[in-house]
Formats: sequence, C-alpha cells, structure tokens
Amino acid sequence: MKIEAGKFCPLINKDCIGLQCSWFTQVRGMNPQTGEEVDEWDCAVKWVPMLLVENSQMQRQTGAAIESFRNESVKVSLQAQEIYKQDMKQKLSQQPREIKNITGEIDA
Repeated sequence: MKIEAGKFCPLINKDCIGLQCSWFTQVRGMNPQTGEEVDEWDCAVKWVPMLLVENSQMQRQTGAAIESFRNESVKVSLQAQEIYKQDMKQKLSQQPREIKNITGEIDA
C-alpha cells in the first residue's frame, strides 16, 4: 500500500490550487534521505521537512570541516612555538648576556 498525501490545503480550507499559489515551489537537487534526484513542484510547506534534514546534514559537514581546520591550526601553532623556543635557546647559548644601566632622561 502506497501512502499518498492529500490535496487539501489548510491555509485556504480547500483543495490545493497548484501554480496559482505563491507557495507552490519547484525544488531541484538530491533527496537527503534517499539520495534520489528531485525535480518537483509542490507546496513550500511540504518541502520544509526535507529541507530541514538537508540543512542539518550541511551543518554537520560544516562543523566537521571547522573542527578539522582548527586541529590543523593548532598543530601548526605548536610547531611554530617549538621552532621559536629552539631558536631562542640557540641565541641565548651563543651570546653572553649584557646588563646595561641607563641613567638620565630620554631625549624627545
């Protein structure tokens, strides 16, 4: 048994008027639940659940990409810190430290 949606529109309290309605919209793309191609006209209110599922999938993908970028940024930052530490250790071990006592006022 195939379940089919009715034609009754609760917004106008009668059957759907199709293309005469401003909310009758064409959607093209892939169904996020089945992967099938979609190229259909239907009520925008009927499209909301499918579009919400698609939006949730895109948000998860975006979150994963941001997390991956963050991890790479942290890795590069830690590498840069290590290079800086090694460079500072090398410079400190090569040059003796000098302490200078500056007295007087600074010329402006």
